[in-house]
Amino acid sequence: MKIGDYVFAKYKSGIYVGELLQFEQPKAKVRMLAVHKHPTQGDLHHPMQLDVEMFHQRRALSYREVANVHVNDISPYLETKIPEYEQSLRTALQLEIESMEQLGTPFAHKCLALLEQLRTEYWTSNHKI
Repeated sequence: MKIGDYVFAKYKSGIYVGELLQFEQPKAKVRMLAVHKHPTQGDLHHPMQLDVEMFHQRRALSYREVANVHVNDISPYLETKIPEYEQSLRTALQLEIESMEQLGTPFAHKCLALLEQLRTEYWTSNHKI
């Protein structure tokens, strides 16, 4: 991969489509252009557990936000077109909500509450996506 290439980038528990800005082992800088998978809510170190010290609400990275990503967490994006950011966020969020609804556990119910809050926040007039 080279600077300017489009990549999938795993960041925390989300997956994004972005532009590779810098590639220096062991990290790469990636500018996020679309959301492929919305981040999972909760504690990254104790996935799927409700009884944790802090149950995090995890927002998707913003359009054009730059993140330092471990080089092992990037891969080439081979599609010809990058999805539009806002629509990709809507789709990824809806898929995450549906996944939690199907799970139906107490953990999933807590995630759903946080995801519904995010849905409202993402599209309020005061919030820039």
